Amino acid sequence: MRLHPRTLFALLAFLPVLVQAQTTADLDSRVSAKAEAALKQSGVPSVSVAVVRDGKLIFAKAFGSASLDPHRAADAQTRYAVGSVSKEFTASALLMLQQQGRLSLDDKVSKFFPDLTRADEVSIRQLLTHTAGYEDYAPQDYIIPAWTKPTTAQAILDNWAKKQLNFDPGTRWQYSNTNYVLAGEIFEKVSGTLLVTFLKQTFFDPLGMASAGDCSAANPNDAQAYTRYGLGPARAVAREAPGWYFAAGELCMTPSDLAKWDIALLEKRFLSPDSYAQFTREMRLANGDLTHYALGLQLGELNDIPTVSHGGEVSGFLASNTLFPTRDGAVILLSNQDGISLIGPLSRQIATILFVAESSAPSAKDAQKAKAILAGLQKGKIDRSLLTDNANSYFTTTALADLKSSLGKLGSLKSVKPGREGLRGGMTYRTYYAEFAKQTVILSTYVMPDGKIEQYLVLEQL
Repeated sequence: MRLHPRTLFALLAFLPVLVQAQTTADLDSRVSAKAEAALKQSGVPSVSVAVVRDGKLIFAKAFGSASLDPHRAADAQTRYAVGSVSKEFTASALLMLQQQGRLSLDDKVSKFFPDLTRADEVSIRQLLTHTAGYEDYAPQDYIIPAWTKPTTAQAILDNWAKKQLNFDPGTRWQYSNTNYVLAGEIFEKVSGTLLVTFLKQTFFDPLGMASAGDCSAANPNDAQAYTRYGLGPARAVAREAPGWYFAAGELCMTPSDLAKWDIALLEKRFLSPDSYAQFTREMRLANGDLTHYALGLQLGELNDIPTVSHGGEVSGFLASNTLFPTRDGAVILLSNQDGISLIGPLSRQIATILFVAESSAPSAKDAQKAKAILAGLQKGKIDRSLLTDNANSYFTTTALADLKSSLGKLGSLKSVKPGREGLRGGMTYRTYYAEFAKQTVILSTYVMPDGKIEQYLVLEQL
């Protein structure tokens, strides 16, 4: 519920298979190393990872313990609560009803629940994009006493969807689980079917998502829920009582099964082209401002690669589901401890391994050369034989005097550490971090193919 929260021709016929096997083995090693390191550093009981690349599940492995006492190892069949990742399933169900002509996402809430606050002004689309204005009934990131007692969707609506709106519909974006409880109630009223039953019949069973279902239907493969206080150890924690999840966050499944859903989305298997476009289209506010949110999906990027994602948090569980449509891929992480920032950073690390082209760091020899030049500049000197004509024109008498004066105030030069390396304009671009006693500065350099330096800038790091 809570959240805050994508050609090489072979000389031999077997070569592509060999190359792929080597690539997969390397991926397994690198992803496993990242997950194991994160688990060791954080003390989280377990994290389970699934990876999709080129439209196929290529990695699925769990690390750590599904339960600490009694001990039970986590494996790829261990189920986790996915929390608000459930919202993309709810949105898909309503899109399916729209495809069938049974409702429109632009229908007003008053058509189904006329007694709710300003129901004649709020649309289903605004519910699904968090622009409706209904107050969130579950903003806390820890379990509160009320959630230990069973409730119903209707009770949630009676208590929160009859309050004054937090803002005029369509004018602001504010995450609200109340929106999705109401959306789920609308779905069930129109379809005459329980939402989780529809999801099972329409999505889960056809995709072979055997583990997917309502978290209240517990099974022996479910992970135990844990939390932590401050930087303390993992502590077993209670789950929310029945009724608090529903369409906002009621689902449990394995990462592998969630990957099957992601592959279906990448293939646009269930939704029509128009529905998929609506599903992933960013909602804009009435004044044109961006929300970075579509229908139960967050829109973002990783190193300029578009992402479609959602996170999830319920008591004792964290989830992250990120699709990379332009790479036909996805990264799914599920964990059985809340109260720690683990899966977001780990998801980015794994995605970087998968989808971001690596750029090498400058060598130690290059760094030593950059350090020697900087040490000279601190004294107002430069070896002009190292520079191109353009770079020599930059280091005027004024430039050298200013460099000597400003760098001299920074104290002794302790180190010059390599940053990133790339190509531009037929040259090699290299950055360094130069640590003085009092301050660190950035060096921005360009090196010609013959080794001459075309650029050597000293930049202040703010």
